[in-house]
Amino acid sequence: MPVKGSSYKEYLKALSEISRAITSDRYIEDILKLIVTVAANAMKAEICSLWLLDETKNELLLRATQSMSEDYVGKRSFKVGSGIVGCTAETRQPMVIENVLEDARYVEKKLAKKEGLVSMMSVPMITHDKVCGVFICYTNKPYAFTQSDIDMLQTIGNQAAVAIVNTELMVKTRVIQEELESRKKVEKAKGILMKEKGLSEEEAFNLIRKSSMNKRVTMKDVAEAIILSSEIG
Repeated sequence: MPVKGSSYKEYLKALSEISRAITSDRYIEDILKLIVTVAANAMKAEICSLWLLDETKNELLLRATQSMSEDYVGKRSFKVGSGIVGCTAETRQPMVIENVLEDARYVEKKLAKKEGLVSMMSVPMITHDKVCGVFICYTNKPYAFTQSDIDMLQTIGNQAAVAIVNTELMVKTRVIQEELESRKKVEKAKGILMKEKGLSEEEAFNLIRKSSMNKRVTMKDVAEAIILSSEIG
């Protein structure tokens, strides 16, 4: 952990790497994988993992980890309020466990024993005063986490939260832009059909929609073909 093995310089380097990842054009899966890997290296942790909140199901799903263990990376989830991960999301407070095998709140003792996990730290990922997930790390030997350790993981976790929110916003913006572009092209294609074939607006729209269904392509694709044909003609 930072006090024993990591310097403040390494901590800043980790944050710098994460900041660059957040502002890059990588896919969110790549960003999250990089974040947990950087965190594990900076924290000198055996395992770091990131759990994201699915608000529709009120549960946290394992989304990224640097662990290569098939048992650890298997499909797992925690309801909010259940286990250390779920309790961290519910209370919005960091949790530290000296020995997961001896703590009644820890529910994955069999997995922890198999993976050789001992001490654990769990922090909520918060952005815009909203919990979007939980960031955890394990050591393979007993370790007393300090406030500096907690602050470091909390900072990295919140950076991850920013990356997630920014990506969601970009995706929403891209979808909206694509929808607007599609509508513009359909409108232009309708105008062409109305002029060239003497169709009403409703008839032109229905023709585009029917062609889309018959050819199993989007209405945007049909509209682009109509526009291209008109321009070539």
